[in-house]
Amino acid sequence: MGHNHVCPNFWVSKKVMITGHTGFKGSWLVHILNKLGCEIVGCGLQSRISPCIYTTANIAKLVVNKELGLPEFLDIRQYDNLKAFFSGFQPDIVFHMAAQPLVIDSYLEPIDTYATNVMGTVNVMDLIRSTASIQCVVVVTTDKVYQNEEHVWPYREYNKLGGVDPYSASKACAEVVVSSYKKAFLKEQQVGVATARAGNVIGGGDWSPNRLLPDIIKSVMSKMPLNLRNPSATRPWQHVLEPLWGYILLAENLCEDKNLFSQSYNFGPDLDDNLSVETVAEIALAKMHSCRNISFNKNVNFHESQLLMLDSTKAKLELGWRPRWSSQQAIGATCDWYLKANKGNDISELYQSQIESYFRSGKGQN
Repeated sequence: MGHNHVCPNFWVSKKVMITGHTGFKGSWLVHILNKLGCEIVGCGLQSRISPCIYTTANIAKLVVNKELGLPEFLDIRQYDNLKAFFSGFQPDIVFHMAAQPLVIDSYLEPIDTYATNVMGTVNVMDLIRSTASIQCVVVVTTDKVYQNEEHVWPYREYNKLGGVDPYSASKACAEVVVSSYKKAFLKEQQVGVATARAGNVIGGGDWSPNRLLPDIIKSVMSKMPLNLRNPSATRPWQHVLEPLWGYILLAENLCEDKNLFSQSYNFGPDLDDNLSVETVAEIALAKMHSCRNISFNKNVNFHESQLLMLDSTKAKLELGWRPRWSSQQAIGATCDWYLKANKGNDISELYQSQIESYFRSGKGQN
């Protein structure tokens, strides 16, 4: 059984490398770890999305790339450049989050998706193998690594991996890569290795196209029609802070017992808290006092799972992790973030206030 609370002393001055720090989840993780007193370097691509959260949230000020003479942006597919990063920083802990994260894009650019999600992960794992300072690595994959049977039972960590769309398949491949490196090299080197599979995350700062909450927010703010796909699709929606809190706990426990926690863990909402796309849209519109009409585009020409549920019992029992916010609270916090950002509130302060609010609402946890 692991400990269920972050030990601030553990994180002070820890050298942490985050791949994918320029993305939505990465930007939140940088803010949390900065708050805990870590020294952080980030490896990530320059965002093609506008507005760009890396810029608006001032992420460059929270990482030490510049002070160490390391590049501001980096493509994990470029092994030699990545190698210079590892040797130039000598991290204690690595969070590997860099990925091509969108299902639709994976149909448009399958080779790029596999190159980043599979070979990018190979590059990261290989450099971890040859960097003596590293104590542990948390590799972030997705709940979509499971071979989707469209059944009513939630997926557990021992279920079969697979994937129809290139995104899901590439992430399942990444799981196999990580497992191989762990067994072939890293266990013997006493490096803790775990993969984290999270549900659909929502929260401020996500401006990716074809994401449910950002699409709803954009529609409300621009007064454009709201057209959504797959209204009855059910997903494990959760606030982005939930799995990040899980990843941090996992890293801490991994460093304490490399053998016990070098496994895979699901991080998702409670099973009675899975909502359909249509329900999420209705809650969000109500939170924003908007009475927009929603139309649904049912003529989607690619495969997308209808039903996806995640069982997080293992993380609850072994790490003491559990969701702190309900789906309703997560949707409310997300809408609140975007509304305040739209009114010109300081983005970094929005991050800090929601992180503080989240950790205060620990439902009896430390």
